Amino acid sequence: MNTKLTLTIEQSIIEKAKKYASGKGRSLSDIIENYLKIITKEEQAKEVELTPIVKSLKGTFKEPRNFDYKTELSKRLAEKHL
Repeated sequence: MNTKLTLTIEQSIIEKAKKYASGKGRSLSDIIENYLKIITKEEQAKEVELTPIVKSLKGTFKEPRNFDYKTELSKRLAEKHL
């Protein structure tokens, strides 16, 4: 059953969203409804079941306190590609 919903959104955003929807051959209501379905899907909240091997490895690595993943990744990628 469809129900009407009133939203308050900036006019410029509405205009851009309508153009986007038109370009995709869809209605703005359809796009918003599908977005809301995606973000409210209960299955996303479920925890992923770990395989026995992954479970056995979980917690075996402790990174240093000052470990910065993004910096380390950037360094390694630079080394690899330069």
